[in-house]
Amino acid sequence: MTAALEARGLVKQFGALLATDSVSFSIAPGARQALIGPNGAGKTTLINLLTGVVRPTEGHVFLEGRDVTGLASSERVRLGLSRTFQINQLFPHLTPAESLGLAISERSHSGADFWRVAGTRPGIVAEIAELLVRFGLEAELDKPTKKLPYGKQRLLEIALALATRPRVLLLDEPAAGVPEEERRDILAALAALPSDVAILLIEHDMDLVFSFATRISVLVAGRLLVEGDPDDIAADERVKAVYLGEDAHG
Repeated sequence: MTAALEARGLVKQFGALLATDSVSFSIAPGARQALIGPNGAGKTTLINLLTGVVRPTEGHVFLEGRDVTGLASSERVRLGLSRTFQINQLFPHLTPAESLGLAISERSHSGADFWRVAGTRPGIVAEIAELLVRFGLEAELDKPTKKLPYGKQRLLEIALALATRPRVLLLDEPAAGVPEEERRDILAALAALPSDVAILLIEHDMDLVFSFATRISVLVAGRLLVEGDPDDIAADERVKAVYLGEDAHG
């Protein structure tokens, strides 16, 4: 089976700093996979390499079997690779409906005509409505994004990523900074994501990781330490030593 996303020997060097050291791993179609590791492990650099934000010093990235190493981030999005960020990348003065309309119009190559097109194409309007309902944003559809509770902003960012119709979705700490009372909405949204979309979750919250992922990759000092199912990772003495702690998950 062709991997949905694959890294082969990814090396990224910033001067004397080796941020990723020959990282190779793959994500299966429809996977629910997590990437964990201590601060400074190289997780952000790896995600930037996968998504084309930075170019590798060595190695290759494959999206559904296609070498996309030389493609820009925008091209990778068009081919089905989308991401969210640790700090949301939203348009503060647009409403959720406007933001989703812009994303959908851009995907359909009518972004420049967004303000005219979105309201005149029933398909775009219906897709906006479906995403608003899916992510519990229908009551906030006409509020400026900057006025939304932070948990709702994180949900909107996931909705915008899904609006690109990805085959692979990278979620960079989607619950970071979200108040405890709003976290259940994030968890519910993650659980309800389309089963045919491969998802890589980058997260420090181990409860979220172990409730979501069926496979976990552990990155330490720029190298892949171990991969396995949640039970294997929770029991691995090397992982306990560098990240989880002796009492984590048994």
